[in-house]
Amino acid sequence: MKIKSIVKGFLTFIPGVSRILPDPGTGGTISAGYCYGVWLKHLTYLRENGMTRIPHTLAELGPGDSLGIGFSAMLCGVDKYFALDVVEYSNNPRNLEIFDELVDMFRARAPRPTKGWPDFDEFLDTRLFPSHILTDELMESALSPERVASIRRAIQNLGQTVDGISISYVVPWSNPEIIEHSSVDLVISHSVLEHVSDLEATYHALYSWLKPQGRISHQIDFTSHGLSNEWNGYRAYSQWLWKIILGKRTFLINREPYSTHLDLILHSGFQLDIVLKRIQIDGIPRNKLDKSWKAISDEDLNCSGVFLQATKP
Repeated sequence: MKIKSIVKGFLTFIPGVSRILPDPGTGGTISAGYCYGVWLKHLTYLRENGMTRIPHTLAELGPGDSLGIGFSAMLCGVDKYFALDVVEYSNNPRNLEIFDELVDMFRARAPRPTKGWPDFDEFLDTRLFPSHILTDELMESALSPERVASIRRAIQNLGQTVDGISISYVVPWSNPEIIEHSSVDLVISHSVLEHVSDLEATYHALYSWLKPQGRISHQIDFTSHGLSNEWNGYRAYSQWLWKIILGKRTFLINREPYSTHLDLILHSGFQLDIVLKRIQIDGIPRNKLDKSWKAISDEDLNCSGVFLQATKP
């Protein structure tokens, strides 16, 4: 148990304290290299699982400190991008800096940065770049000076359409009607869905937004995010202790296991394309679980992450 986690949660109940606590941001998308690598991973697996062309319209849940993952997609040919978050972390100076770095990386056909999980190197060329997807012809068009300039102006004028390019940054989002039904080709998230409080409504919204044959691509992290010493140690916390740790924060983690996501995806109407599970057996043992988790399956107890993609029929 981490006393620090309990203290942080408890402090949020004290009026005014939340405003002076440091905000660590979300990490990850503060780096252009991270955004570049995340997009290449999702894109590569999407192609391996049947997506034959770059989507026209993309929605991303939880972009975090920058809109860099969406920018990476736009620099490959996406024209319309919805960035949906619950807290406004991103800002234009940071976005423009990361965008310019990404332009250089794509023009150089830079190799994927760190390896990460799941590994997708087997699908890349000798430069560790997906040249079978992002061909020179495609990239010449997507990275034309005129198109890059239009994307840059769209970043500076969020919510406006610039030469057929648009970027909508919606914070906070709670109403699924913000995106037109059957209008999106792809919805992605990366280490985000473990933070969502209403998963059922969220998966239904994704299904509603997607066109027929539209796809979802999600990587979900089931680790404790530093809230316990063991990666799955939060399952030893009782319900009352968890309420204290959660406090009055906008989001933390929802503690829902892999099977919950799988059930909701299937019940929403999606057809699974790929499920890659990361299994770790070095967490807390079953005899350390709180009573509320005693019935959890071994698969859920030991699944520290999942990468999955699915299609709307």
